[in-house]
Amino acid sequence: MVKWGERSNMDMNRRSILKSAAAVGALAVASSSGILPAIAQQATPKKGGHFKLGVAAGATSDTLDPATYAGSFTNVFGKTLHGCLTEVNAEGKLVGELAESWEGSKDAKTWTFKLRQGVEFHNGKSMNADDVVASINHHRGKDSKSAAKSIVDAIDDIRADGSGTVVVALKQGSVDFPFLVEEFHLAILPSKDGQVDLSGVGAGGYVLENFDPGIKGTAKRFANYWKTNAAWFDSVELLAIQDAAARTNALTTGQIHAIERCDLKTVHLLERNQGLEIVSIGGTQHYTMPMLCDVSPFDNKDVRLALKYAIDRQQLLDTLLRGYGQLGNDQPISASNRFFAKDLPQRQYDPEKAKFHLKKAGLSDLKVNLSASDAAFPGGVDAAVIFQQNAAKAGITINVVREPNDGYWDNVWLKKPFCQSYWAGRPTADWMFSQAFAADAIWNEGHWKNARFNELLIAARSEVDDAKRLQMYTEMQTICSDDGGVIIPVFANYVSALSKKVGHSKIASNWDLDGFRCTERWWFAEA
Repeated sequence: MVKWGERSNMDMNRRSILKSAAAVGALAVASSSGILPAIAQQATPKKGGHFKLGVAAGATSDTLDPATYAGSFTNVFGKTLHGCLTEVNAEGKLVGELAESWEGSKDAKTWTFKLRQGVEFHNGKSMNADDVVASINHHRGKDSKSAAKSIVDAIDDIRADGSGTVVVALKQGSVDFPFLVEEFHLAILPSKDGQVDLSGVGAGGYVLENFDPGIKGTAKRFANYWKTNAAWFDSVELLAIQDAAARTNALTTGQIHAIERCDLKTVHLLERNQGLEIVSIGGTQHYTMPMLCDVSPFDNKDVRLALKYAIDRQQLLDTLLRGYGQLGNDQPISASNRFFAKDLPQRQYDPEKAKFHLKKAGLSDLKVNLSASDAAFPGGVDAAVIFQQNAAKAGITINVVREPNDGYWDNVWLKKPFCQSYWAGRPTADWMFSQAFAADAIWNEGHWKNARFNELLIAARSEVDDAKRLQMYTEMQTICSDDGGVIIPVFANYVSALSKKVGHSKIASNWDLDGFRCTERWWFAEA
C-alpha cells in the first residue's frame, strides 16, 4: 500500500502505480500555451467585502442537486457551498480536501480514504463516513441521471469503516481514481439514513443565502469553515449573464468584479483599461460540434469525416479565438497531457478530401442543419457561419439555426442532431474519455459507440505500465479522431477579466475560474 495525501510527492517519479496516478494531474493541467497564470497584485490575502462574479452559463432549470450541475453557474456555486474528497491545487497537484489522505491497493482496485476530522456542515452536523458513502451513492444506480454516473459506475462497493474511513472497491483497477473524486458533481453532503440533503447545505466556505436558478446565487462566509486560508470574502454573489456584451459592460461599469469567457472580439479594448486584469490560461478546454451518430446522416462515418475535413480550424483559431488557443484534432486530449498522441497527424482543411468522403458515403452533396448559440461557447454563431462558408467549397450546405441562449443546454445539447458545445476538459485521459465518449456515458454528446474504443478504455484504466497506457490512449485518440461523432476544431484558453481590486495567487487551469474555486481562493486586494 502506498499512502497519498497533502504531502504527496507529485513529481515525475513513476516507479509505482500510485505515483503515476498522482503525477498525471500535474502535467494534464499545465498550460500548453506558454502563457503563465497571473499572480496577484497583493500577495497577502485579507478578509472582507462582497464579491460579484458574472458567468456565461446558467439556466432556469438549474438546481442545487450536484448531480444536475451543467455549467459554470452551478459548478462555481457548487464549489462555493461544498467540498469534495480531493482537490487539484493551482500547481496541478492532487491534495486532500475532505479526505486527509488515501491509500490504494497494488492493483488499484481498492481505495481507502481517511477523512479529515473536525469538518462541520453548515447545519452544524459533523461530517463522517456515512455522509461520504451517501453522497457517492446519490449518483449510483441504474436509474441515475447524474452526469457523474460514468465515474461512479466503476464502483463495485463503497462502505464506511468506522466514522472516519471510507473504503471504495472498484470493478476494475483505476490508477486515476483519487482524481475522479475531485469532480464537482461529487460534492460531499450531509445525510440521514442514507439520504443526502439537497437543500444546498454543505461543508464549503460559504453558506447558501439565496438561489434563483439561472439568474443569481448568493452566499455568506461560513464562520466554522475548516480551511483557515480560504473563503476571504464576507459574501459572494454569482450572476448568470449569458450575453457577452452585457457581461463586459457590467464589469467595466463596476457593477461586478470579474467575468469569465471574455468576448475575444473586444478583449483588446479591455486590455487598455488600467483598472482591469486580463487572465489567459491554456489547458484542456475545447469547443465541440457533436453529431448524433444514431441519427441520419451522421450515422455514416464518411459523412462525419467529410464534415471534419470541411472546417478550417486555423481560420477559427485566428478569427474566433484571436490566437488564444491551439488547433484541435477531433479528439479531446490536449498536448499538455502526458498521454497525448503527439504523432497523430493534424487534420487540415481539405474540401477535396471532404468530397471524397461524401462520395464514399454515396452522396454528391450534403445538406444539414447546425444548431448554434453563443451559449455553447463565445462566438458560437460566428463559428457556425465560418463553418458554413468553409463547407460550401466541399459541396456541403450548412443551414445555421440560431438557437436561444436561454435553455440551450436543456433543449438543444444532447437533443438536436448537430449542435455546438464546449468542455472544460478533465485532468486525466480516462476521466475525459469516460465522461464524454464511453458508450454508456450520460454526457456522450455524439451518442457514439465504438467497441474497440470501449475495450481499450477499460483496459487502460487499470494498466500500471505507462508505456502500454500510452499505446492504448494513442489508439483511442486515433479512433476518436477518425470515427468519433464530435468535431473538435480548437482548444480554447480560459480568458477572464478581473477588477484589479481583486487579489489572487497563481490561478489553476484544471477548470475555469481557478478550478471553479475563485470564490474561496480570491480576495479583495484593495477596498
